[in-house]
Amino acid sequence: MDKTTALASDILLGIGGQENILRLENCMTRVRVEVRDDQRLDIAALKKLPGVSGYVKQGEQHQLIVGPGKAAQVVDAMKSLIGGGAAASFDDIERNKAQAKSRYKAPMSDALRMLANVFIPLIPAFIASGLITGIINILKRPDIVGDFATHYPNMLGLLGIFGSAVFAIMNILVGVNTAKVFGGSLAMGGVMAGILSSPQLAQITLFGEALQPGRGGVIAVLLVVALMCWIEKRFRTLLPGSLELILNPLLTTLITGTIAIVVLQPLGGVISEGIAHGALWAIDRGGFLVGAVMAGTFLPLVLTGLHQGLVPIHVELVQAHGFNALLPILSMAGVGQVGAAIAVLMKTRNARLKKLIKGALPVGLLGIGEPLIFGVTLPLGKPFLGACLGGAVGGALISYWKVATVITFGISGLPLALTIVTGKVMLYLLGYLLAVIAGFLFTWLMGFNDPEE
Repeated sequence: MDKTTALASDILLGIGGQENILRLENCMTRVRVEVRDDQRLDIAALKKLPGVSGYVKQGEQHQLIVGPGKAAQVVDAMKSLIGGGAAASFDDIERNKAQAKSRYKAPMSDALRMLANVFIPLIPAFIASGLITGIINILKRPDIVGDFATHYPNMLGLLGIFGSAVFAIMNILVGVNTAKVFGGSLAMGGVMAGILSSPQLAQITLFGEALQPGRGGVIAVLLVVALMCWIEKRFRTLLPGSLELILNPLLTTLITGTIAIVVLQPLGGVISEGIAHGALWAIDRGGFLVGAVMAGTFLPLVLTGLHQGLVPIHVELVQAHGFNALLPILSMAGVGQVGAAIAVLMKTRNARLKKLIKGALPVGLLGIGEPLIFGVTLPLGKPFLGACLGGAVGGALISYWKVATVITFGISGLPLALTIVTGKVMLYLLGYLLAVIAGFLFTWLMGFNDPEE
């Protein structure tokens, strides 16, 4: 039995067996499980499993941090062990009851989690787009690659198409995913987004003003498709079965489309413009203070789940301005974790903790901080505070230097340097280094209670 299958088997045993599972899924770094009976879980044993670097509970969901790439492998192995994935869907009624009983969560965390679920499937596309854009920026610099841009303009043109493709269909993708999250027809979600983005809108005048294709960006799409899903589900219950298949999409499109053009797209435009301009104004005017507060409080925000509400803001900033000044600031929160973890590594005498840190540091440098947060700094207490303070130092400097990236979200840490706007890369790396140093110093000076073996 390989290590992945062995870990999957141990996790199944620790959560009370397959019959105790309501829902099984994964994100980039975590195995996420919802169970029928919490009393059957052996949390202490799960935390000690080799390969598990941390445990988190959000609402009724138990999350085991196993690392990037490994999470999907472990979940696939678990599904194979319990019979080809049949347990992945489980009993929806019991699952809904379990979610209704959620009590250990911040206000609005469920709504924000649904919002984030719209964008999470787009992360691979955002990562590819950001890295390709970073490569283009390098290839255009004669001080690095000489006359490459002059000799190979077609290659740069193709790379530009590859890197910008996700933004060409962004609204459609968001419309489809929103419909999926809110229980509507996926195609209808795409259609609603297509209506809002149609170039033909520019030829239509309403209330004395020409309509603007794409106005409101993803905010308008979210509002419109959420309404569409509600209307569609109402018609499913009101219309007779023989007519529902024909009349539901027709009536839903006509009603939602009308409300979208007259009310929701203008409303989405106001919200979108307020978010895009407001965020940049706060960063531009706030300087050190705003950057420190944003980066210093981001990790506590992650713990509550409220950070998921920032996802549409990242997207709006890139759509409105072509760059994102928020992401580099927030990424400093994870950088402070690296410094704090190095301090713990140098101070602790706990062999298991040392091994955990050595395994988590490489991915922490790459911007994946969950193993460090939930496996190292948060359980120890003071190092988590030291990491937050270190991140605040980095965030203050990044904000003051007005560092920005060309991507929405999806990558952080050192890889984010590839996507930083021209002329700010070295400032980002300097901020990264100083955040690591600050996180290290704060943690070293505050100390911590070294866990016994």
